Amino acid sequence: MTQQTVARGTNSVLVSARDAAPEVAVRFVGALLAIAVAAIHVADQGGVTVMADPAWIGWGYRLIEVGGVLTALILLLPLLASFPPAWLGWAAGALLGAAPFLGYIATRTVGVPGDSADVGNWGDWVGMVSLFLEAGLIVLSVSMLLALRARAAAAARTEPAA
Repeated sequence: MTQQTVARGTNSVLVSARDAAPEVAVRFVGALLAIAVAAIHVADQGGVTVMADPAWIGWGYRLIEVGGVLTALILLLPLLASFPPAWLGWAAGALLGAAPFLGYIATRTVGVPGDSADVGNWGDWVGMVSLFLEAGLIVLSVSMLLALRARAAAAARTEPAA
């Protein structure tokens, strides 16, 4: 078991690998959030067989739905193999959360071409649930990307010079 001493002022805290959230659990939560983002967009669109109007928004919904499933798979695949790289799933998660989040903000503030009926409609409960799920996915994905970056920087500092 690896242990690390972290100095905080005059106190030292002993942190073990067992105390940190296991990577498998964090990846599973990310995959669940990705599936939830996809599911909320299926519900908002009216089902899998229904296409939202205007057509470009309907295709955007389809991209979010397929992207949610693919993001969940990418997050869970590194548990089985070393491919794809870990950062890829978290980058996909950040994009999956940010794109519809910004789209929702745009539809409620300035409107989008072909759909200005939702301007000011902040009370839509499906949209608010979607915002919370997307925000959670963004926060988790960005924090994991930053953690991976810090881990890579620490590994580069500890490698012996050739």
